[in-house]
Amino acid sequence: MLDKLLGDRSGNFGIMSALLLVPLIAAAGLAIDLTDALEARNQLQGAADAAALGAVAEKSIGTAEAMKMMTDGAITPAVQDAEKIFAAQIASATGYTLTDHAATVTKVNNQLTAMFTYTATVPTTLLKVIGKNEFTVTGQATAVFQTETYRDFYLLLDNTPSMGVGATTADINTMIAHTSDKCAFACHIVNNGVEDENSYYNLAKSLGVTIRIDVVANATAALMDTAVSVRRSDNQYRMAVYTFGQKAEDTKLLEISPLTDNLVDAKSKASLIDLMSIPYQGYNKDQQTDFDLAMKNIGDKMGTPGTGLTPSDPEKIVFFVSDGVGDSKKPTTCTKMLTGTRCQEPIDTRACQPLKDKGYKIAVLYTTYLPLPTNSWYNSWIKPFQSEISTRMQNCASSGYFFEVSPSQGISDAMNTLFLKIVSTPRLSG
Repeated sequence: MLDKLLGDRSGNFGIMSALLLVPLIAAAGLAIDLTDALEARNQLQGAADAAALGAVAEKSIGTAEAMKMMTDGAITPAVQDAEKIFAAQIASATGYTLTDHAATVTKVNNQLTAMFTYTATVPTTLLKVIGKNEFTVTGQATAVFQTETYRDFYLLLDNTPSMGVGATTADINTMIAHTSDKCAFACHIVNNGVEDENSYYNLAKSLGVTIRIDVVANATAALMDTAVSVRRSDNQYRMAVYTFGQKAEDTKLLEISPLTDNLVDAKSKASLIDLMSIPYQGYNKDQQTDFDLAMKNIGDKMGTPGTGLTPSDPEKIVFFVSDGVGDSKKPTTCTKMLTGTRCQEPIDTRACQPLKDKGYKIAVLYTTYLPLPTNSWYNSWIKPFQSEISTRMQNCASSGYFFEVSPSQGISDAMNTLFLKIVSTPRLSG
């Protein structure tokens, strides 16, 4: 009887099918349920990525808060921001149950790191036949953002008489055509507090001639607007403004605006920058442009240079704007031919090096010294080294911090270009 049963082949297909049905269902279920789990994970990962990136985005609450922090640590508003972004991203998602999630956002030096983790369960369908009721999916998203460096800018603006030259070739030609000695310089003569009505300074104004210091003053004021528009917090950039002095009888650094993060106030003060006055033509043999002394004195104003990683440890940058020709009493170390003890030379880079050695950076905007072929003084003393001025000014600057601009190119645009080059925007990575 048993032999007959075992030898009967008529029901084998049904038995074999029944035996194979469970693993076939399990295999099909595995493919289907894994696809569902992967889809759920992709949704959650996308939401986590958005949360981490959003928490430290350039214009985020977290970045703004981090820029104000004097020490390292967690940034609670950024955590809350990440949570909101994640919730918004998964609001309409289905097919899984979120069991856990967490966000952390921390600041270390000038780097922000956001991390978002999640755990969810995805119910199975066909795999339930083998007792597998759910899959667990987990993931993590990390975003890193480096905030801008904190910087203090000390604007050192050459306002000595040579910056009274016409701002453009057309302005120069107008002055030459209206002066008996064909002078392109609008000399600002003030004697005992009384303005000389016949000075070329007043002539320039009556002719509608723009002189170079006017352009520098306007450009400096405009620079404050640029700084405000790109800074990420009120204390990120501070600025101080200095010139070489109000009058030739007292040549020293003149503080136009003290170091401040109130750039609106600094702008107002910068717009009033004026040409240094002289009591009469040829006063003190025209020795009013002492770059060596100016560089030393600005260094004394700046304090200890920092890393720029925190508001309390900012980088210190000299933002130097000049036509690059020194004219001072310098009897022993002049790099060009003397007239008695008077030294006329391209800037002596030995005055710049001590600042760089101490850790300060020097940004140089060279306002091209325009040839004045009708002027005998220029032909005798400046023309012989005209070709060296730009090179010396570039050598004074820190690497990458030099810009030369001719009047026709626009000093305001040049100042903004150099400033933006210094404060180039960092990149977000995740």
